[in-house]
Amino acid sequence: MEIFTNLGLGLETAFTLTNLFYCLVGVFVGTAVGVLPGLGPIATIAMLLPATFGLPPVSALIMLSGIYYGAQYGGSTTAILVNLPGESSSVVTALDGYKMARNGQAGKALATAAIGSFFAGTVATILLALFAPPLADLALKFGPAEYFSLMVLGLVASVVLASGSLLNAIGMVILGLLLGLIGTDVNSGAQRYTFDKPELADGINFVIVAMGMFGIGEIIRNLEHGEDRNVLMKKVEGLMLSKD
Repeated sequence: MEIFTNLGLGLETAFTLTNLFYCLVGVFVGTAVGVLPGLGPIATIAMLLPATFGLPPVSALIMLSGIYYGAQYGGSTTAILVNLPGESSSVVTALDGYKMARNGQAGKALATAAIGSFFAGTVATILLALFAPPLADLALKFGPAEYFSLMVLGLVASVVLASGSLLNAIGMVILGLLLGLIGTDVNSGAQRYTFDKPELADGINFVIVAMGMFGIGEIIRNLEHGEDRNVLMKKVEGLMLSKD
């Protein structure tokens, strides 16, 4: 019952007019910046951090949380409308959301992303508060063998669940591993496949790869079919979801 007491205290602190106002400002600004392709939650918080310097600690943390959640959701907007995921979590949104937008259902896709983001964020916060202690104990027991097994499981699942040719799926996994090798080794500090370029010392960001796969491919496709390009929709409608 102590966990619910702590959650109640947190809600009582957050549900004040001042803190709700700062949360609204953080969500609005975070969403506005997060819509820009390539700017994820971390970059958005880094840019907007000075805006919270003059605030009380509790209000500053609430505003930073609003900025984070707003930027996290803002990436789904560009993923749905222009097929450019703003961060790694928006890649899956681009797969179905952009198809819905091309079929004239951009409003439904945006509403689904908003409702899913709110529901998942709320439920995940409660679950994290309930299961954080046992999960922390389990994480401390994870060693090199467990991490290796988990990585192998993820790679095998990527091959098994991929649609189409099995050879293409294996090639996709190998290409991803090769791209992941670029950068500085965590254990030894040695640089791998950087070709003496300082820009590659930090590795290749996943957002850059995702934008290259989805965004550049969409741009090239539009250039190839320039005579067929037209405006799919002038106004996003249908934000309210029906029962169906």
